[in-house]
Amino acid sequence: MKPFLILTSLILATLLGAQEKEKTPNELFREGVAAFYDARPKESVAAFDKLIELVPESKPQLWQRGLSLYYTDDYKGGREQFEVHQTVNTADVENAAWHFICVARAENVEAARKVLIPIEGDSRIPMKEVHELFAGKGSPEAVLKAAESGEGEDLRNHRCYAHLYLGLYFEALGEEAKAKDHMIKAAKDYSMDHYMGTCAQVHVKVRGWDAE
Repeated sequence: MKPFLILTSLILATLLGAQEKEKTPNELFREGVAAFYDARPKESVAAFDKLIELVPESKPQLWQRGLSLYYTDDYKGGREQFEVHQTVNTADVENAAWHFICVARAENVEAARKVLIPIEGDSRIPMKEVHELFAGKGSPEAVLKAAESGEGEDLRNHRCYAHLYLGLYFEALGEEAKAKDHMIKAAKDYSMDHYMGTCAQVHVKVRGWDAE
């Protein structure tokens, strides 16, 4: 085979290989989630960013990207993601809480409280108390008390959420010991296998608390 033909064949093979490897939006979404679950937030963000390049209108829905951005220390990017997510999900205390911690880490708690997203209609336990805590009107004790509702898996789930958001709250305040205590409880003592339960587990891995 002549050199020119060899080169042409290599170029075609490369192009065909690139086409074969091009991922669909669903594949990129799953890749972003899988990377986050593996405590690889940078790779997670990269996958979600590629998804947005392919489907720009998907960005407001990608609250998962906001979590990954937080763990890459891109608090400005995280804030922006949670703000755009608010446009399609207006009654979610969790979105307001993550927005709060991004602002608090980028600036300070006072600044975060000034722009805390108002939420109404989130009836999940203990989200009302979590929002009041972040607003400076509640207490950790009120969050924990509210979580002691239900039984079995429901009770475990409420406790998981309570300790997750208490951990994030104390991290925003710069109180690492309290943050660690609550997050380990969410990740281990009351572990759940859904996205936010896994988030607690990712948190302790990223912070290096799982080896202690």
